[in-house]
Amino acid sequence: MIADVRRRTLAKARAEDGAATVLALAIVGALMALSAGFLAVLAGTVASQLAANAADAAALAAADAVSGFVVADPCGIAAEAARRNGARLRACDVAGPVASVTVAVIAPFGDAVATGRAGPPGWRG
Repeated sequence: MIADVRRRTLAKARAEDGAATVLALAIVGALMALSAGFLAVLAGTVASQLAANAADAAALAAADAVSGFVVADPCGIAAEAARRNGARLRACDVAGPVASVTVAVIAPFGDAVATGRAGPPGWRG
């Protein structure tokens, strides 16, 4: 009787050989997929912040050029400031002492775009 129980237990154990390996592989695969998704979202967030910083710097540079402290093309200076911050200038508009720029940074799932404005608050022209 005890021998039969042992035999059945051993047969059942042999039938389940490798089940833990399959489960471990499934868990590792799920963790890798989650990690890849997390990294993609993180890269997009970083690109968005880089674009915002570059837009602010480019707008300030253009407004500084308009104010007369720097004698040059304000949009050219904005493009250079955006380039130095890892972005490219998409649009530049100067109206009086106010400069508005739009820049883009390459991100994993498309460009991260940001707009910056610099000049006197509430200025209407």
